Amino acid sequence: MDWQRYTLVGGIIAVLLALIFQWNAFQEQHTPEVDRETVVQTGGETITQAPTEATSESSDVPQLQSQAPAEIEAKGTEIKLISVTTDVFDLLINPHGGDIVKVALRDFQEKLDTPDQPLILLNQTRNHTYIAQSGLIGRNGTDSAAGRPVFNVEKNEFAMVEGDDTLIVDLTLQQEGANITKRFTFKRGDYLIQVAYLVDNTSNTPWSAAMFGQIKRDASEPVTDTGFGMSPFLGAALHTNDENYFKQDFEEIAEKPTRTTVEGGWVAMVQHYFLSAWIPPQDERNTFELKELSNGLFRMGFTAPQVQIPAANQGELSASFYAGPKDVYRLEEISPYLDLTVDYGWLWWIAKPLFRVLHFIQEHIVSNWGWAIILLTVFIKTLLLPLSAAGTKSMARMRKFAPQMKKLQEQYKDNRQKLAEETMKLYRREKINPMGGCLPILLQMPVFIALYWMLTETVELRHAPWIFWIHDLSAKDPYFILPVLMGASMWFMQKLNPAPTDPTQARIMQLMPVMMTVFFLWFPAGLVLYWIANNLITIGQTWYINKQVDAGKY
Repeated sequence: MDWQRYTLVGGIIAVLLALIFQWNAFQEQHTPEVDRETVVQTGGETITQAPTEATSESSDVPQLQSQAPAEIEAKGTEIKLISVTTDVFDLLINPHGGDIVKVALRDFQEKLDTPDQPLILLNQTRNHTYIAQSGLIGRNGTDSAAGRPVFNVEKNEFAMVEGDDTLIVDLTLQQEGANITKRFTFKRGDYLIQVAYLVDNTSNTPWSAAMFGQIKRDASEPVTDTGFGMSPFLGAALHTNDENYFKQDFEEIAEKPTRTTVEGGWVAMVQHYFLSAWIPPQDERNTFELKELSNGLFRMGFTAPQVQIPAANQGELSASFYAGPKDVYRLEEISPYLDLTVDYGWLWWIAKPLFRVLHFIQEHIVSNWGWAIILLTVFIKTLLLPLSAAGTKSMARMRKFAPQMKKLQEQYKDNRQKLAEETMKLYRREKINPMGGCLPILLQMPVFIALYWMLTETVELRHAPWIFWIHDLSAKDPYFILPVLMGASMWFMQKLNPAPTDPTQARIMQLMPVMMTVFFLWFPAGLVLYWIANNLITIGQTWYINKQVDAGKY
């Protein structure tokens, strides 16, 4: 029995140490200084965009291999940003290129105690670049390494009117032989933006170009407070022919750029709780690229096939851009495998069903994420009931026959081989399974880790209240009440089980509630709530089975 207890204690400590190492890695935040001469300010209403000498490595624009860049002169001029307000967005568009240079999410706060400050997902300042670009390249393209167009717009402020479900923002450009409209379409309650180029070919020759869309970002990490635990992924992701979810952090992109061509597909910039993604037409073969530029920025984008519009005809090139929360159900609707950006880790096969059950409980039963976690705990304990009941019965029988085991240890204290033989005889005679008590705890570890990842990745839990002082289930308990209650429940649960006969083991087990309490001080309140509920259910089950065993019914 000694080696089994040592194995169990060692396994618990190994899991806790792994979490500590992951937390230390997460705390090492890297915010590199980006050195570039041209800085676009989005804090005011106007910006000054000066022409730069672009190179193939630092250019905003990808190049078609079969096309030489068009000569487009970008003259220094004062440009007023276009402000767009919908029910979910506060957004800025730069007429120079028609790029989205700022996205604030109105339904999400930067911090819980600043309800009037929406979370800023995309932004461009002197110290940070995270923008979404799109354009046309090729023979008649408007964008190239030499420069990008400046669009015209009727007004610089657009707002979704109450009662309207759609807001359209049109940017226009007069091109030799063609009239081009860059149209942004916003839907009420949706974080998906349709970006389309409407081309009216007024010439007597075919018009030809390809659309590209890309996310340009530096490697700085967003400010976040995930509490103690594993580091959320920050970097790029896309769908490839070989992997439904291929991801690279910034270091990996710098070391090994990625280029692939797939049917449909998507490319995303992933961070904790939120993402942005370009989704090109799903019925075309699109080329995707993850690459570091020479100016300290990273490009994550796609290039669609070239489109040819006959003379005196109209045509359209379009794609979709998503900027918002990691909403599993919405991402599933947008594109195949885009929901995998909600990264549950290697135990996703456990975490994903747990989220479905948790979401169903919250949506249809309790309408409170805290109570939903408690009911999810009941659900999990019910599933594991046959195994946990068998383990609890085994532990109860060991507790009942502990005096006989102690007597054997005293009788054969100088003959360990004989002690092992007599102990095994006692186990067989009384039908005791020495591993039965360890198995339920070991089975809970994968569920615990999967549940941690699920609660950490579930954006619905961000700033979600439970009761009283718990205003954010994704953050630690501000008063550490839940961790203390968890430790107390763990101590009481130990008292219902047989104590180790070895003094060293007994001391280690006595320290476990204290150690776990200290570790859980920085865990998300939702996870601590799950553990408390799990312990309380286990205490009730153990107490009942102990009574049954003592009464001779087992």
